[in-house]
Amino acid sequence: MCTVTYIPHHEKVFLASNRDEKHWRSAAIPPREYEFPSGKIYFPRDGDAGGSWIAVHENRNVIVLLNGGWEKHIPDPPYEKSRGVVLLDLIQTPRPFDHFRSYNLENIEPFTLVMRGTGQLAECRWDGERKHAKKLDASLPHIWSSVTLYSKQVVAKREAWFEEWLKSQTGITLDDVLHFHQFTGDGDQHNDLLMNRDGQVYTVSITGMEITPDHAEIKYIDLQTQQTAVQQVSFTPERIRHL
Repeated sequence: MCTVTYIPHHEKVFLASNRDEKHWRSAAIPPREYEFPSGKIYFPRDGDAGGSWIAVHENRNVIVLLNGGWEKHIPDPPYEKSRGVVLLDLIQTPRPFDHFRSYNLENIEPFTLVMRGTGQLAECRWDGERKHAKKLDASLPHIWSSVTLYSKQVVAKREAWFEEWLKSQTGITLDDVLHFHQFTGDGDQHNDLLMNRDGQVYTVSITGMEITPDHAEIKYIDLQTQQTAVQQVSFTPERIRHL
């Protein structure tokens, strides 16, 4: 939930997320299908709070979570609920972008959400006091890095890596995107995309999605077990919604 990329490519969209976590967090459950009143939702599940950092609904809406809002903050638990549970609350609604603006975030730790709907892209931030929501250009690639772990200088360096990588690509596959997320950097383990800060905080998994108009594929790489899981998603036409 700490490095996210969005890449539109022809009729497809690629979304990927590196989850950087503390060493004491429980292992996550690989992506699978879950049934909710609003329909089927597919996501890897957090082993502690039961939420998620990336999820796709059968109505084509996708939400990805990053820790932190605009600036690094000092955690002040206990919080009302996990940010990953907030993500699942929002993706169950037909229009998560609109629902974010009315959702009660009192005593929720700061976060950033990347939301993707049919032909739409949005960024929603909660800084602990105020909400910030805006639509983005869905035809352009984007990269985000968590402000809780990466300074502005490191964020800028990662953006440069992303731009250089995009320029070097002639065709893009999901495996190409996952390779970028796993092997990009300059040898600084504290700040490479696959990061490790003295075994206390490190990248535990990489989740990538390839999204087409009628289906999606989720590929999940568990870096602790070296296992890869793949989940297929079929979109239900009558449930298709915009953000």
